[in-house]
Amino acid sequence: MTTMEATERARTSTPLNVSGRTSDETKLSLKTTEFWAMAGIIAAILVASAVSDSLGDVRAWTLVAAVGIGYMISRGLAKSGTKYTGGEDSLNHDDR
Repeated sequence: MTTMEATERARTSTPLNVSGRTSDETKLSLKTTEFWAMAGIIAAILVASAVSDSLGDVRAWTLVAAVGIGYMISRGLAKSGTKYTGGEDSLNHDDR
């Protein structure tokens, strides 16, 4: 009985992450394919509005805004619940 209690106590007091460092679940936004896809779609919309007579300026900028808002919402959902711990990424600078 005492062996089981000691084993249970040791199991519950052992930290799950031995190294003490957690990794980020999300990448820097410039390193994601979603960002580059959004940039490409926005460029395509703006080029199409410049070339085409049927796609007006207001409609093109509305589409650009919708694509940007969609990206921001998806990025926010991807980062929700994650805690930034700082990484080795050279583009992630923390001036504290």
